[in-house]
Amino acid sequence: MDTRIVQAGADAGHGISFGEAFRVWLRVACLSFGGPAGQIAVMHRILVEEKNWISEGRFLHALNYCMLLPGPEAQQLATYVGWLMHRTAGGLMAGGLFILPGIIAIMGLSYVYAIFGNVSFVEALFFGLKAAVLAIVVEAVVRVGKRALKNRIMIALAAIAFVAIFFFAVPFPIIIIAAGLIGYAGARSGRPEFAPAGHGHGGSTALIDSMLGEAVPEHVRPNTARAIRTGALWLALWLVPVIVLLLALGQGNVFSQIALFFSKMSLVTFGGAYAVLAYVAQQAVEHYHWLKPHEMLDGLGMAETTPGPLIMVLQFVGFMAAYRDPGGLSPLLAATYGGLLATWVTFTPCFLWIFVGAPYIERLRGNTGLAGALGAITAAVVGVILNLSIWFALHTLFRETVPVHAFPLDFDRPVLTSVDLPALVLAIAAATAIFRFKLGMLTVLAGSCAAGVALRMAGVI
Repeated sequence: MDTRIVQAGADAGHGISFGEAFRVWLRVACLSFGGPAGQIAVMHRILVEEKNWISEGRFLHALNYCMLLPGPEAQQLATYVGWLMHRTAGGLMAGGLFILPGIIAIMGLSYVYAIFGNVSFVEALFFGLKAAVLAIVVEAVVRVGKRALKNRIMIALAAIAFVAIFFFAVPFPIIIIAAGLIGYAGARSGRPEFAPAGHGHGGSTALIDSMLGEAVPEHVRPNTARAIRTGALWLALWLVPVIVLLLALGQGNVFSQIALFFSKMSLVTFGGAYAVLAYVAQQAVEHYHWLKPHEMLDGLGMAETTPGPLIMVLQFVGFMAAYRDPGGLSPLLAATYGGLLATWVTFTPCFLWIFVGAPYIERLRGNTGLAGALGAITAAVVGVILNLSIWFALHTLFRETVPVHAFPLDFDRPVLTSVDLPALVLAIAAATAIFRFKLGMLTVLAGSCAAGVALRMAGVI
């Protein structure tokens, strides 16, 4: 137990003061690089192993629920644990701190990109960044695949999901729902392929578990009246700004489009940022024309280099959308509003799911059907992430692609003669650094950016 625990937290039942929790959550936020896997690993190391605040079993139960939700699972996991510790205020603190550094960093980088993006130095910087991001996304496929594809059934689910979304453009929510139903049915029927993997129960004397082991605190108990009040409050915080913008500005205004589009995205972003960014990129690039394909890759590169969830790239998309269609505002002021609006409608629902659903989820610990659904969804997400990696590869390594629309096929085919050799070499080098030499993500990103600048100075790009 942390020796700095003070009596101020005693009324919470575990002795952890709000101030102590604030300092730890701030530390988690500042270390939240590396995508959801890295962020979850940081929280596990600090909360489970170092602080012994929560047991591994309860940590994994909370994570399973968050992975079934739309939105960034790492941020929602922080909100969940913060809520367990210090009620709603703790959840707001943990979840808010988790995204605050990313909001500030992405906004600053977006200003630089909008103002200086056409300068050769910045272009070279992002040229190298895109090659590294491609290698990182491929590494994400491998990492998640090793964990999720435990047997032939899970491998088949991943393959079917990939074929469905890449070649036939099947909507992502349909893939997720189908996988969840298959996993639930398989687990309920006793199929061993859908059985949850065994986990250790380290930290059995963790402080939160000790608090919940005897008399369960009131805020952890399901309460229908409280759930209705909480849901109404967070729905209002989320949707009232959207409705006001639609009524005041109309559906054709860029701010209304941002509010409506990213509100929809907050409902379908299952499986984390990697799983849905292909769809976001398609809509932002091809339907709304807010961005060009390479700019979407640049935005993901920003999100990769900054702390916080990768879904923070949506702030960049909203920023650039309003920057290019500012209406009567100055471009940078409109862009600031657009980025913050995208962030608001993306993350406000995350608190809604936790504060309304977490008390009921606490009752479902050990539910085999839920675990089976989670396993199948995670397997399908591997296929979706593979689709994303190929989409990125097409737009990073080839200068031209040709759309193929031959029912029921619907995909982009690369023009092989348009291969970008410098980008290909940088991507291979980044992949070698990650897979062969096990270099850290920030090291690879920095090296790739430096290589891009060097190539520009040498006149290669």
